[in-house]
Amino acid sequence: MILRHFFLSLLLAASLFSASAQVSVNNPVANSSKATSLPVWALGSFIRPAGDTPILKSNPALSFYCPMRKSQVRWAESDVFNPAAVVKDGKIVVLFRSEDNSATGIGMRTSRIGMAVSADGIRMHVSKEPVMYPAEDAAKEFEWPGGCEDPRVAVSEDGLYVMLYTMWNRKVPRLGVATSRDLLHWQKHGPAFAKAYNGRFLNLECKSGSVVTQLKDGKQVIAKVNGKYLMYWGEHAVCAATSDDLINWTPVLGRDNEMLSLIEPREGFFDSDLTECGPPSIITPNGILLIYNGKNRNDYKRDTHFTAGTYSAGQVLFDLNNPFKPIGRLDTPFFKPEASFEKSGQYTDGTVFMEGLVYFRNQWFLYYGCADSKVGVAVYNPGQNLN
Repeated sequence: MILRHFFLSLLLAASLFSASAQVSVNNPVANSSKATSLPVWALGSFIRPAGDTPILKSNPALSFYCPMRKSQVRWAESDVFNPAAVVKDGKIVVLFRSEDNSATGIGMRTSRIGMAVSADGIRMHVSKEPVMYPAEDAAKEFEWPGGCEDPRVAVSEDGLYVMLYTMWNRKVPRLGVATSRDLLHWQKHGPAFAKAYNGRFLNLECKSGSVVTQLKDGKQVIAKVNGKYLMYWGEHAVCAATSDDLINWTPVLGRDNEMLSLIEPREGFFDSDLTECGPPSIITPNGILLIYNGKNRNDYKRDTHFTAGTYSAGQVLFDLNNPFKPIGRLDTPFFKPEASFEKSGQYTDGTVFMEGLVYFRNQWFLYYGCADSKVGVAVYNPGQNLN
């Protein structure tokens, strides 16, 4: 029954991941200034909703009592960006990073995670207080004063929401884990790699965890690969880690007993500087699909078709039987900064930073940060590409 259920899920996914083109776009090939058709294994195309405006932006009216500062704080005064997303009770819940105005400059404010709920995936109702923030708790040494940043969220079959986020004490960024049953109350479990290899990677600079999911009975839920939970993570390269409980994670090492890099930045491409993991990855009939954020370099090794320093979105496909083996990779971004609000804000070089991906009403909703200042969404309707 388990195998039958799994293959039925793959058949469902096959109808949802059909792309309009059959062109192979594997690495490496010469770049082109024109958009490249997506291969059959890729997800898209994603379209910005009519109106082309951000769905979330800063709100100085929102305040709460901050246990770190011991005072009322306008927690979303400056910028809101880099959102996670998940479906709950027939609605999309977006968990976004917000910054107060305690200091100026990227990385020097305090970040907290706010929540917005939407019945249609576009019009958002924002909660008055953040749901995750630096507090007087066991995570204090890892989160004060920088806070909680850049969440990715997925849900297990039994309804456990798992958040992978950056714990930022302005010394070492660490990939943290938190869990919840209602998305409002979160239990922080500390750094994801704290117990692995006798604490060897406790102080490792790490972030951006993309846990593997699958569509099951029309719902996107956390899946196991080869008997274990699996996530891709990292920004300077895409690495991997496994877990038995979704809380304690063990990084995958190579033959040299060091971190195994699955893909890395490529000179002359849109991802020449960084390959940072995006939203939860997905099991498809073709393999495991990971959306990642590629940053262009600022020197002669960059992709000259795109602005220096730009963040655009890429996709890579991993072998389902060997999830550490890439078998397909886009050479041009499938989504890049185009709208004015994606090219103005804290990050003026232009940024679309993908962190939330959910299957909702037979469509895929992709949520992203816009120039580290606002939140946008793009939608892919697989039915429009089916013949």
